[in-house]
Amino acid sequence: MFQPEQETLDREALARLQLERMRSTLARVRTNAAWAQRLGHAQPGDLKSLGDWRRLPFLTKADLRDAYPLRLACGAAEGYRRVHMSSGTTGNPILNPYTAHDVAQWGEVMARCYAAAGVTRDDVVQITPSFGLFTGGFGFHYGAERLGAMIVPVGAGRTLLQLRLMRDLGVTVLPAIATYPLRLIEVAREERFDLTSLRLRVGIFGSEMWSDELRARIDRELNLTSYDIIGMTETGGPGLGIDCAARAGIHLWEDHYFPEIVEPGTGAPVADGVEGELVVSTLTREGLPLVRYRTHDLTRVVTRARCDCGRTMLRLDRLRGRTDDMVIYKGVNFYPRQVETLLLRQPGLAHEYQIVLEADSGGERMTIVAETEPGCDASVAQRIKRELHDLLSLSPEIRLCPAGTIERPPGKAIRVVDRRPR
Repeated sequence: MFQPEQETLDREALARLQLERMRSTLARVRTNAAWAQRLGHAQPGDLKSLGDWRRLPFLTKADLRDAYPLRLACGAAEGYRRVHMSSGTTGNPILNPYTAHDVAQWGEVMARCYAAAGVTRDDVVQITPSFGLFTGGFGFHYGAERLGAMIVPVGAGRTLLQLRLMRDLGVTVLPAIATYPLRLIEVAREERFDLTSLRLRVGIFGSEMWSDELRARIDRELNLTSYDIIGMTETGGPGLGIDCAARAGIHLWEDHYFPEIVEPGTGAPVADGVEGELVVSTLTREGLPLVRYRTHDLTRVVTRARCDCGRTMLRLDRLRGRTDDMVIYKGVNFYPRQVETLLLRQPGLAHEYQIVLEADSGGERMTIVAETEPGCDASVAQRIKRELHDLLSLSPEIRLCPAGTIERPPGKAIRVVDRRPR
């Protein structure tokens, strides 16, 4: 552990610390006129228990966009040292300004994440997420610095160079967006690069939804153990939480972030074990504190019991999708990850696929384009069609194509192409 004392707090001590930090957060945001208007008469002294926090209004992505550029920022007194921006494609971007304290806090939680993945100062960490307005590269960099590991700060792209550096520098830890390892594997095959020459043992992947089946494929091909890291620009970047070697849920650092799981439609709290939308409040951020931010991510509380690793922070299930990623086709609701899980279970299929939605004379048409490996039996298409109908009541067309047919974007994979008129 990076901070054993904090990471193993008993639940009562943790609750007291959370309440204290909730009051401090509420006091901070009330100094901002826009926040004060949002919160009405709520005062720090009104918080008698953690449950009182739920009386405060939700914060949404639209609220943050409407506050562009820094209307809800609260760190002017300390001074800002950095700004990062969300990668959203619609409306105003979301800017998150960081004070010096925020940068230090980010490094702290990221160092915890590395340690939970078994990374030590003896490791060599090659950072493949981009450096810039996207938070990924810097977050992984700061955490590795705090841990004392050697850093190879390549950033995004130049995949063949990435592979050569991994081999020649003895890289042992690979942070990446979740689908980038697939690109590494593809380029290695194209260039006849020997993946067994690598010394990778740990992969830390996030920023995209990725199924257990995709995880198993990456682990097998790169001969590493992957860890699922969560976080977003709004919360300060990656570092919100990560799973450990037990693979029994994602530890969320509750001394820095207060999580809730709510029913997506009503916002009502749901019981532990029930899937719902993750709501996050920041407890130690200065530049852009979040009070009950609706993330749109779907998950559930797995347990609040002490983990086999010794940590006491609650564990969330791996993120299952996003409320705004749900696809509606001919009255059927589904998530792309459900399709991915089914596809990657099929022998002979490669890892790339797209769900293409179009309008036609009869209404709507869905085509699943799936890449295949050499020697794939074409009958797999009928099996996919049958299983999708049985599982999700979908009857799409299945189009099999050779590996490399689907265009590879430079960033996150594009799984749904919706060409239906809006």
